[in-house]
Amino acid sequence: MRALTQDRYGSAEVLSVRQLPRPSITDSELLVRVRAASINDADLRLMTGEPYIGRLALGLTRPKSAVRGRDVAGEVVAVGAAVTDFRPGDAVYAEIETGSFAEYAAVPAGRAWHRPAHLTVTQAATVPLAGVTAWQGLHRHGRLQPGQRVLVNGASGGVGTFAVLLATALGAEVTGVCRTRNVELVRGLGASDVIDYTRQDFTRSGRQWDLILDVAGRHRLADCRRALTPRGTLILCSGAGGRWLGPLPRLARALAWSPFVGQRLAGYLAVADQRSLREVTELIEAHRIVPPVERTFPLADAAEAMRVFAAEHPRSKYVIEM
Repeated sequence: MRALTQDRYGSAEVLSVRQLPRPSITDSELLVRVRAASINDADLRLMTGEPYIGRLALGLTRPKSAVRGRDVAGEVVAVGAAVTDFRPGDAVYAEIETGSFAEYAAVPAGRAWHRPAHLTVTQAATVPLAGVTAWQGLHRHGRLQPGQRVLVNGASGGVGTFAVLLATALGAEVTGVCRTRNVELVRGLGASDVIDYTRQDFTRSGRQWDLILDVAGRHRLADCRRALTPRGTLILCSGAGGRWLGPLPRLARALAWSPFVGQRLAGYLAVADQRSLREVTELIEAHRIVPPVERTFPLADAAEAMRVFAAEHPRSKYVIEM
């Protein structure tokens, strides 16, 4: 099979498409014929090996796994002996640890679900990582309630676009924060108000929100608290931060402050699980959200796709089609 691989950390120049054997599967996995896989910031971090603390799990001097990619959408080719929810031919999607930028991928059955029939496979490939991350931030950690005023800081990236879509679908009054060129995109996702951060700082606007989902991660916690209602909630889900520890110091400060202030400050690391993917799928199947796609690339151009993704900070999602 063809796959996008890397044998060292660095920029997109370390990536290349080459032939590899099909992956083998365990009793609890699916072998999936990949049709499309979207690019996420997590793929960029694995490519570069930053923040460095991540190398403790990913590989100190080189990636333990050669094939990139986390989101996967395709059809089941084979199932492990212990799998009961899927059978060959099923159309599925999932987030995996790595390996989706390839013609075949091994997918843990506990992370996969049946993809919505009305979505194209390209649209479906945008959902698992970004959709589940946004859902867990808003629903599980943010405890969003209908009618709340919600601000999504970083509303035009992968997680941010899903956060706007999901918060709107859940009945919130949504404000999105993004750069000038993305204002109309975010408004089209359902945001009732959009703040252009090149012209206005939401933390100094004098306005307050019940829930802030901070995807961008570029404001001080004290400034974010100023934009919260007295009993509001700040949820940090950003992967941004320093080269060594990434977002961990900021997340630790939020955890340390939270018991001593009236507002709730929390951070989280999203967990790829079937339950969350099923809940997001239900909203998609009810036609309450439509996943956006900005651009597609063939697998042969996957390294170029990663280069462009790193350079241009895309609106919504880039998808690699097999």
